[in-house]
Amino acid sequence: MSTACAADAQTVPVVSFYVGPLLLGLEITQVREINRQLELTPVPHAPREVRGVVNLRGEVVTVLDVHQVLGFPSPQITPQSRNLIVFHQGEVVGLLVDRVWDIVNVPQDQISPPPANLHGAQGRFFRGVYPTGEELLVLLDLEETLRCEQANS
Repeated sequence: MSTACAADAQTVPVVSFYVGPLLLGLEITQVREINRQLELTPVPHAPREVRGVVNLRGEVVTVLDVHQVLGFPSPQITPQSRNLIVFHQGEVVGLLVDRVWDIVNVPQDQISPPPANLHGAQGRFFRGVYPTGEELLVLLDLEETLRCEQANS
């Protein structure tokens, strides 16, 4: 892990996490909290992307299975699984991920557009890539990820 130092004006702090084989990231300003609450209540007739709902300190939060959004099979929930709690358009939403990796300060001038081969159906969920030195960090487009769920509800 490469623990990040304080960000400056040319860097973007990113919460990085795994979904299947992918190392993904969201800008830290998009993440309200990282939560271990994984006792999900299934929602009958919900879109396949909706893994369930969780009671988060009295607030009912819809939890999306990012695996399903990206076209991967749903994982088993493990002790490393987490919900990334995000606030989007007035709604709190949980994103189920396999595990959180690190906070990485990404230099803005080193974010590249996604490779051409990622522009298919799943490619629309990615807004850029950054080589961490160890692997490729793919920046997730939160707007597009949540649009997928909204289109199905």
